[in-house]
Amino acid sequence: MAHRPSSGPLAGGNSVTITGTGLTGATAVSFGSTAATDVVVNSDTSITATAPAGTSTVNVTVTTPGGTSAIGAADQYTYTSSPVVPPTAPTAPTTGYWMTASDGGIFNYGGAGFFGSHGGTPLNKPIVGIAATPTGKGYWLVASDGGIFTYGDAGFFGSHGGTPLNKPIVGIAATPTGKGYWLVASDGGIFTYGDAGYFGSHGGTPLNQPIVGIAATPAGNGYWLVASDGGIFTYGTGAGYFGSHGGTPLNKPIVGIAATPTGNGYWLAASDGGIFTYGDASYYGSHGGSPLNQPIVAIAGEWRPSDHEGDAVGLGQHHRRQQPRSRVAQPPPRWWRLGYFVHFVSSL
Repeated sequence: MAHRPSSGPLAGGNSVTITGTGLTGATAVSFGSTAATDVVVNSDTSITATAPAGTSTVNVTVTTPGGTSAIGAADQYTYTSSPVVPPTAPTAPTTGYWMTASDGGIFNYGGAGFFGSHGGTPLNKPIVGIAATPTGKGYWLVASDGGIFTYGDAGFFGSHGGTPLNKPIVGIAATPTGKGYWLVASDGGIFTYGDAGYFGSHGGTPLNQPIVGIAATPAGNGYWLVASDGGIFTYGTGAGYFGSHGGTPLNKPIVGIAATPTGNGYWLAASDGGIFTYGDASYYGSHGGSPLNQPIVAIAGEWRPSDHEGDAVGLGQHHRRQQPRSRVAQPPPRWWRLGYFVHFVSSL
């Protein structure tokens, strides 16, 4: 069991995040012999609680139906008379991620919340991509005809649904402001909406395997593309290379990529729900080896460190059928047919 921060004021009242395993169903968090307040089980691996008043160094323990966690050096919390000063430039570590199936079913892991799905509802074309909003309180789904489905606080900035395409749409990526997104076709055509810009593509260049996913940098000044064999391509000034699965055998093809909020890593997802981590990307669970009604087609990272509304109560929740706020089919406000800018795509 671990937690952050590892210290706090004598008066208590600060929020502490406890991480571990098997936390679903937790009934209490204690700082020494004193119970914490405002205990929220974010997932099977994360709990937030408000520290009580205290002195010296105590052990933080969690009580679940299986008993009380063992104590150790990692769970020690120190009360200090000095105020806890937050870092001047905090990062926003991703606490989970979403995956979507071709029928619009949503799978959420870690602290990623559930805000609706299209599972069990008829579709004109299959879902091929997902992108999360910067707040972590919503996401977009995109179908192969360019139709957009919005959930939570995801806004609508246009779609390609109902407009002829040379090749089907294969993915979506959101801008860091949440006020735009990119759609990409399988021939490398890019369609931009809202405040999405263009930073380069792989269109017109031979590939060993087709591009199946895209992830934008935190600043929105670059992006990664991933091919179905796990090969990685970087564009712009912020996209670094942290490894790939290209040239390594896979049980199932890669179908998507999601970047960490620091921009120093990324996840790859396979069509069976398997997860591969690179750089500072953490592992929160996968659907690999578990039966699926439809193959996984996309992954999106959850960007907010805390204050989740509608969070998953356990690791690896699977949800179906909840209506989106909008599904529209309108021509885009502007577009380029230039390259392959793909986010979380099916290789079906």
